[in-house]
Amino acid sequence: MDVLNRNSLVFKQLKKAYCLASNLLFEQAVLFRKLGISFRHKKLKTYKNIHKGERCFIIATGPSLTMEDLKKLEHEKTIGMNSLAKVFGEIGWETTYYGIQDYRVYRKLKKDIEKLKETTILLGDIIKDKGNLNTEYSRFPVNFLNHRYDNVNLTRKFSDDCYLQVYDGYSIAYSLVQIAAYMGFEEIYLIGTDCSYSEDKSKQHFVESGHYSRMPKEVGNRMIHAYGAAKEYADKKGIKIYNATRGGMLEVFERADLDQVLNKN
Repeated sequence: MDVLNRNSLVFKQLKKAYCLASNLLFEQAVLFRKLGISFRHKKLKTYKNIHKGERCFIIATGPSLTMEDLKKLEHEKTIGMNSLAKVFGEIGWETTYYGIQDYRVYRKLKKDIEKLKETTILLGDIIKDKGNLNTEYSRFPVNFLNHRYDNVNLTRKFSDDCYLQVYDGYSIAYSLVQIAAYMGFEEIYLIGTDCSYSEDKSKQHFVESGHYSRMPKEVGNRMIHAYGAAKEYADKKGIKIYNATRGGMLEVFERADLDQVLNKN
């Protein structure tokens, strides 16, 4: 048996053991933060309820996003992500916050991210760069749960305290919804959250990051499943989450027309 074969039993068992060990170490870190003996993510605590009662627009990078829609949001509280770092120079402004948590995407976009000057950068703590990460970045702890792609028993959770942990929902956008709620935003609009990926790599994102989904249909389904937990949490807490994406497959949240939202205020 070839132990290096990803389909081999040995490989799968080793991967399962690695994930279990990683989860145990993460839970230990959560406990340390609860006990106040770990301060790695202390900057994140300063964001709790910083935008109490306000609204924000979370801008994902689905193919439905347009440059025209981006330009309309310049004077709003915004949270961008991933390959949006490549277009800030073109539109002439940066989102209020910018988040990224996939180390593969980070490696592709590192030079673009380092050029950002106005935004507050939120970085998933899985991203490592041999001590070269900017100390001004705000790190957040990502709990990946059991989200291996070979696991069909999907777990979804929504964090009530992002200082302790932010739960993975198969996309950085889901993590940023949790952080937006933690910041106190009570009206959250999602844009570019298509949750539908083309087999054609050139059509998977608004702006390419150089990283593509290997299982486009499955990824979209898992994202939609995770957003159900966000909907449940928001309903309990009186937070309004609207999907202002033009098209796409996400129907968990009430739809909103972006132009109407912006024109009425």
